[in-house]
Amino acid sequence: MTASTLTRETFVPTVADAGTARMILASVRSHEHDAPAAAAETGYSLSGPGPDDIIPLTPEIFAVLKKVAEAMDDGLAVTVTPETTTLTTQQAADLLGVSRPTLIRLLAGGALPYERVGSHRRLQLRDLLDYREKRRQEQYDALAATSVELEEEEGLEAMLERLREARRAVGRRYGHR
Repeated sequence: MTASTLTRETFVPTVADAGTARMILASVRSHEHDAPAAAAETGYSLSGPGPDDIIPLTPEIFAVLKKVAEAMDDGLAVTVTPETTTLTTQQAADLLGVSRPTLIRLLAGGALPYERVGSHRRLQLRDLLDYREKRRQEQYDALAATSVELEEEEGLEAMLERLREARRAVGRRYGHR
């Protein structure tokens, strides 16, 4: 099957699907105590009705199937949308939740690698996902750095000054002011 024959498709679970999903999840959970050592040795597989109907799975495909089973067990519909791994700047901007001009500034600043195809820029999905995760972690770190422990005897002004200093330190850390 080629990428051009794949289309976006939504699967709505039936009662039987939820039961099957529940059995799959119970099986996965009962073997999780063996993981990751067993998974590294034997890998993952999907078995069919016949003894020779065994399909080896990568950990990533196994994770996708597990998420599908969890969603269907919860009675949720699942939509599968095949996506290319090379994105346009607009697709990349949409994925990151930024404007296209902001993305172009990130590219110009070297924050993300890209390729030129003619006059167009193309980005790899893996690079975008890695960048998004890195950016989220930096945001979480910045939030943690601006938090202050409240001390019972500390006055409001002293606590506010400590918070201001924490914010200034974060600003210096990330190159602001």
